[in-house]
Amino acid sequence: MLPALLPAAPKLGDIAAAADLRRVHIIAWRDLDDVEAGGSEVHAATVARLWAEAGLEVLMRTSWAQGHPNHDRRDGYEVVRKAGRYQVFPRTALAEVRRTYGHPDGLVEVWNGMPFFTPLWATVPRVVLLHHVHADMWKMVLPPNLARAGDTLERRVAPLVYRRSRMITLSPSSKEEMIELGFRADRIDVVPPGIDPRFTPGGPKAGPPLVLAVGRLAPVKRFDRLIRAAAIARGTSPDLRLVIAGVGPLRHELQDLIDGLGAQEWATLVGRVSDDELLGLYRRAWAVASSSVREGWNMTLTEAAACATPAIATRIAGQVDAVAEGVSALLADDGDELAQHLSAVTSDPGLRDRLGAGALEHATRFTWDATARAILSALGEEAERWRDRPWRAWRAW
Repeated sequence: MLPALLPAAPKLGDIAAAADLRRVHIIAWRDLDDVEAGGSEVHAATVARLWAEAGLEVLMRTSWAQGHPNHDRRDGYEVVRKAGRYQVFPRTALAEVRRTYGHPDGLVEVWNGMPFFTPLWATVPRVVLLHHVHADMWKMVLPPNLARAGDTLERRVAPLVYRRSRMITLSPSSKEEMIELGFRADRIDVVPPGIDPRFTPGGPKAGPPLVLAVGRLAPVKRFDRLIRAAAIARGTSPDLRLVIAGVGPLRHELQDLIDGLGAQEWATLVGRVSDDELLGLYRRAWAVASSSVREGWNMTLTEAAACATPAIATRIAGQVDAVAEGVSALLADDGDELAQHLSAVTSDPGLRDRLGAGALEHATRFTWDATARAILSALGEEAERWRDRPWRAWRAW
């Protein structure tokens, strides 16, 4: 007997047509072309591109990006970049209420730190994308008074305002954190990010053991802990080299740490790298490492996995879901364990090969098409609720 064929996944255009979604607005703090853009911006831009390719009219509204025009088109969708880091929130809300850029059939709010408070003003079907709870990130990036205000907003105010909203987050562990804050479990969807098809294995690994870390040089990433762990690991893997790719406010501080450890010959801050350079680094690295204390997912781990490169990462919400522990990665609870894993992967070929094969298999689970479909399906369901039960839907907003 032939096995039953699985039903084909619905196409983006069919999902949009069924929900009568023709024009969608995406509002976010920063644009992909911002000098401080990271995973959240890549996520939003990729979804916007795929929706535009499927025939939707997409507009993305963000804060001003240095050196870029206020109005632009990218990958088939419209981009509006106006206002500064803080003014973008009230000005975006005002523009949407006034229909400055037309009347959308649906709205996607990307909540990255500060929310836009769409439940208080949006009058169209919407979903909210919250990558992760920020928790102790507030005190890492803001002065004490502002940090307390941000923490209070996230823990006490926002869960009440957004309690009835359709929320989307990246990982099961992030969903659990949201539930602990008071968000409704039945209104939270888990939709992992995808992996760009260009990330594939290719070419030989680097000669000396190469450990790669990628990300913004910011306090939450704790690259200082990774540098110190690598220094300890060199006690058993003396040829280990560490490359950190990224830009950010801690570059000078991290360089001072490298200089203080006498690590200039084996630890390098290479700054911003091109897409091709990043792909080459993923392919040549023996492992990708993350010592972050807060992530929604960490796409660098899954991008590297698609290149058959295993991960060594801290055991935190998001990262525990992005990898398969013991299969594609090793997770660490502290700096000492991080150093032990770095030493093990760079000195044990059998372990490294097994984790590399596991990483490649694990990466096949994640595609951007699936991500774009899941978010659009959620927005479509909200559009149907709005259309079928307008007054009850309004109360649920």
